[in-house]
Amino acid sequence: MRIAFIVDPLPSLKACKDTSIAMMRAAQATGHAVWAVQQAAIHWSPVHGVCAEAVHLEMLADDQDWFVEVDRYVVALRDFRAVLMRKDPPFDMEYVTTTWLLERAEAEGARVFNRPRALRDHSEKLSVAEFRQFTVPTAVARAPAVIHSFIDLERDTILKPLDGMGGSEIFRVRHDDPNRNVIVETLTHDGARTIMAQRYIPEIADGDKRILIVGGEVVPYCLARIPKAGETRGNLAAGGTGVARELSPRDREIASTLAPVLAARGLLLVGLDVIGDWLTEINVTSPTCMVEIAEQTGFDAAEMFIAALERQCVAAA
Repeated sequence: MRIAFIVDPLPSLKACKDTSIAMMRAAQATGHAVWAVQQAAIHWSPVHGVCAEAVHLEMLADDQDWFVEVDRYVVALRDFRAVLMRKDPPFDMEYVTTTWLLERAEAEGARVFNRPRALRDHSEKLSVAEFRQFTVPTAVARAPAVIHSFIDLERDTILKPLDGMGGSEIFRVRHDDPNRNVIVETLTHDGARTIMAQRYIPEIADGDKRILIVGGEVVPYCLARIPKAGETRGNLAAGGTGVARELSPRDREIASTLAPVLAARGLLLVGLDVIGDWLTEINVTSPTCMVEIAEQTGFDAAEMFIAALERQCVAAA
């Protein structure tokens, strides 16, 4: 079948670690045709519906020159057997607009994963509020007074925007931090932007665990992203080191509880972030870490994903 991957510009993707490329390679190895689409190329007209210029790729094993362009032309998204939305945040109005276009494509017969409505409805930060039994003490507000009250209560906190990724704009703020006022002012844009505050979890020293859920099934290994010296962020983009591990009983409890709920909403791939025993984020836009898990454990989550995608497409046919 033909599979379209909506991704960031191809030259920006690094085959040595990019989950989208791992998925593309797994798809080609299973006999599927791989196509790449840029977000900016998606458009709609009353005559042709939702279309995009798509690039047919031949995937290569070389991590430097990892693809060859076979062909390119404008295709209606409904003509693909599956469309995978793998565009990285920021989750801005252009991203939201793309989900509207993809939802229109669904109405025309396209099969989109993760489903555009589910992407739009699940804030990767705020969605943890639905699962309070697993969530560290948290506050979400734009009013600086509310954030300061939370800092005073918890004494040691993490502050972050709701639309960031890769550890950007994440601050550890203690109650006696002399810079706390300016940090809160900067993050909230003087009360104009809503942010998240969470209790600092000391177990971050042992890693921020990425747990993958594929088609409602929990991948048996996580990637613990361990902060570099002097850091509180475990994100690989912030210099963290990824160490694959088997899931703990608490990890399994969290993931197995969320898996059927999220799968029923059309979220084929989800990445949970767990620090210690606490759920901190539910990533749905473009979850990663498949490459590192495969390299360190031999477990191929990309292959598992393509198998789940095939089942979804057969069931919908």
